[in-house]
Amino acid sequence: MEILIANQTILIGMAVIFGLFMAWGIGANDVANAMGTSVGSGALTFQQAVIIAAIFECAGAVLAGGEVTATIRKGIIDVSSLGTTPELLVYGMLASLLAAGIWLLVATRMGWPVSTTHSIVGAIVGFGAVGIGMEAVQWGKVGTIAMSWVTSPLMAGAIAFALFRSIQKLIIDTEDPLGQAKKYVPYYIFMVGFIIAMVTMLKGLKHVGVDLPFEQNLLFATVIGVLVAFIGTVMIKRLKFTAKADKKFHYANMEKIFGVLMIFTAIAMAFAHGSNDVANAIGPVAAVYGIVSSAGEIASKVATPIWILVLGGVGIVLGLATYGHKVIATVGSGISELTPSRGFAATLAAATTVVVASGTGLPISTTHTLVGAVIGVGLARGIGALNIGVIQTIFLSWVVTLPAGATLSILFFFFFKGAFS
Repeated sequence: MEILIANQTILIGMAVIFGLFMAWGIGANDVANAMGTSVGSGALTFQQAVIIAAIFECAGAVLAGGEVTATIRKGIIDVSSLGTTPELLVYGMLASLLAAGIWLLVATRMGWPVSTTHSIVGAIVGFGAVGIGMEAVQWGKVGTIAMSWVTSPLMAGAIAFALFRSIQKLIIDTEDPLGQAKKYVPYYIFMVGFIIAMVTMLKGLKHVGVDLPFEQNLLFATVIGVLVAFIGTVMIKRLKFTAKADKKFHYANMEKIFGVLMIFTAIAMAFAHGSNDVANAIGPVAAVYGIVSSAGEIASKVATPIWILVLGGVGIVLGLATYGHKVIATVGSGISELTPSRGFAATLAAATTVVVASGTGLPISTTHTLVGAVIGVGLARGIGALNIGVIQTIFLSWVVTLPAGATLSILFFFFFKGAFS
């Protein structure tokens, strides 16, 4: 207890710095692969992707990031045995942030789209098992999270497969792809607005004091969906189409319309990502701040301060802007060749999976979800549309992430324990 009181400013300062470093790593690696489909398909430039991320990652973090933050903060380790030594949890959370941040830096430098959720959960499990005791780790919760790493890419892949098949049937494989795209794309835009609005209001706004009846949420989400579809329709009407473009590539004009749709799905993915993955950086920060500011009391339920959510959002955007290009190249063009219509199916499927998981408090991996969705779109075109070599490298990097995060975390935990004791 005395250690926490004597070093209060230093410990909170370290938590903020390490949290910002971790959030920067998420931006460079995870947001880069979230935006990879939009940039890789040519629907957005890198600069446009950064602007969209800046606004909607922060919005997702602040409006819908509280549920998953609670899971990262106190759902993985049983802290009831730390009554007289709360400083161990503080050292562990600091070690986890630093370990996960360093691994993300290494992976991003190599161009590997790894899981930030794997990184932080592996790190927390590592220090918990060694620093506190094997029995302190809530293995049932870890097992549930691990299951989501398998189910989330399968779910996203299945949704992406179905979405792209519907696009093929309704638009691509018809006599007039352009006319059919003008007819059906507004409905897809409505779907984007409705899904994001519904999940945000059902789950995300509770921790900022907004809790409406289900019927009202349904009505508001429908209105928002219609509004978003109207804006998209106006944007489509302003597009210019030429017969010359279709001579080079039969679907060039149709893909222009999907380019408009990709703007909305990029917004959806940025919001979804901010709501789920900001927790990986700020969950431990919130834990350290809560324990240190209360002089060692480990509260069972503490609201995450808004300034900590904002800290995570800002760090994420800085990471994407300064170092995101490497992973964007891998996801945007390495797994399968993307066009705006293919990118749309992958991004909406991933965003839907992520916001649903975020609303239920399950910290799934955005990386796994998006890669699963891109593979699902590739499979809808046939196995030959996939680059198996790149997929194998990605899977291998996923396997290495858990032990890498755990090992680094254990080393840093004992370093901090020795330094402050």
